[in-house]
Amino acid sequence: MDVTAAEKQDRPRGGNWSRRGVLSGMLGAPVLLLAACSGDDGKPAAASPSGSVPAGGGASGSPSTSPKASVAQITVTPADGTTAAPFTQPVTVTVLDGTLVSVTVTDGTGKAIAGQLSADRASWTSTAKLSSGTKYTVAASAVDGEQRPAEANATFSTASPANTFVGYFTPEDGSTVGVGMPVSINFNKAITDRKAVQQAITVVADPPVEVVGHWFDATRLDFRPQEYWAKGTRVTLKLRLKDVAGAKGVYGTQSKDVTFTVGRSQVSTADLTADTLTVRTDGKVTATYPVIGGAPEHRTWAGKLVISEKYQQTRMNSSTVGLGSEYDIPDVPHAQRLTTSGTFIHGNYWSPGSQFGNDNTSHGCIALQDVQGGNDPSTDAAKFYASSMVGDVVEVVNSGDRAVSPANGLNGWNMSWSEWVAGSAV
Repeated sequence: MDVTAAEKQDRPRGGNWSRRGVLSGMLGAPVLLLAACSGDDGKPAAASPSGSVPAGGGASGSPSTSPKASVAQITVTPADGTTAAPFTQPVTVTVLDGTLVSVTVTDGTGKAIAGQLSADRASWTSTAKLSSGTKYTVAASAVDGEQRPAEANATFSTASPANTFVGYFTPEDGSTVGVGMPVSINFNKAITDRKAVQQAITVVADPPVEVVGHWFDATRLDFRPQEYWAKGTRVTLKLRLKDVAGAKGVYGTQSKDVTFTVGRSQVSTADLTADTLTVRTDGKVTATYPVIGGAPEHRTWAGKLVISEKYQQTRMNSSTVGLGSEYDIPDVPHAQRLTTSGTFIHGNYWSPGSQFGNDNTSHGCIALQDVQGGNDPSTDAAKFYASSMVGDVVEVVNSGDRAVSPANGLNGWNMSWSEWVAGSAV
C-alpha cells in the first residue's frame, strides 16, 4: 500500500536512527556519550544492564545505516554542576573502554590548568593548584578500540574557604624609604605551617642582593638583606598566599605585588656620652645636633633603631608605657618612632636649653630642641624631622643600656646575619 507524502516526511530516513549527544561526566557514574534516541516504535530504547544506553542501534532485527556509537565512557571529577568543589583536590578525568585523546581545563579567564596524562592514557590529573571561589570548564575527548570518538564537557566551581588569614605588610606600595627599612609582615592569625607560608612570599631587589626571611613569632615574618639596602634599590614583595594553608583549615587570600624604592642613604649616630646626634647622608656628615638621652634610671636602648613612624605632633602619656603618671604631654612636636615599646626621637620645648648636649634626663627617648607647636622650621628637631624618612636608621651608642630587642620595632639589624638566617623556615 502506498504511503502518503506526510507519512514519508514523518518517517526517519534510512531505517533506524541515532543522534550523538555530548554529555558531561558525572561523579562516580560514567555516562555514555552517544545515545540511541528511539526504536522503530517511537519508544525510548531499552537501557543496558549497566544503566547506560546502547550506542548506535535500533530495535532488534531492524537494519541500520548509522555508525555504531563509541563505547568509551568519560568521567569528570568534580562532576558537572558542582558548586562547592574542594580547591585542595585535583581535577581528574578517566575513561572506561577507551583512551583519552585530549583534556583541557580552564579557569574563568581562559587560563589553562596544567595536568598529567597517565601512561596508559586512561586518566588525566591536574598538577597545578586550583583556586578557591573559581569557575572551571573541562573539555575531554577519547576514542574506543575502534577509534570511534567520544567527548565530555563539564563546568564546576570551587568552594571559598570558611577560615582565612591575611598579612599586613610594611612598607606601602609605591613608597620611598630609608636604607634600614625591612619588609615586615604581621599575620592576623597564628601560622603553624611557616614553611608553606614563607615559600609563598618572595622579596627581590634590583640591583640583586640576597634577601632572607626571619620569623620572630607565629604572627610576624620580616625580610632583609645582610647589610642595609643600597640607595636607589627597587624592592618587590610578591605575596602568593591565596589558598596557602597557614594552619589547619586556615587559608591565605592575598595574591599581589608590592614595590617600593630605597631613597638616599641616611644613618645617624646618637652618642649619649657626648649627647650629640651626627647625621650622615650618603656617607657625608650633613648635620650635628645636641640632644638629651635617657636618664640613668630610664636609659635609652642601644643599637640600630629604624624610624617606623613620623608624627608632626603627638601625645605622649607615661601610663601607656608602664611608667604610671610621671608625664602626659599632649603636643610633642616632630616625633619619630624608634621602637614599638615607645622610644622616639622627638622635639622638646619644655626642657631648659642648657640641658641639650649636656644632660641625659629623658625617660628613654632622644630629644632635640624645639618650640611648642613645632612651627619653627629653624629648630634642630624641625630640621632633623624634615631630613628624615621612614626606614632611616639611628644608631645609638654609649647609652649605658643593652641593645634593643630585634623584635621591638623594625630593628632586626640588631641580630647577626647567622642568627637572622637561622630564623628562616625555608
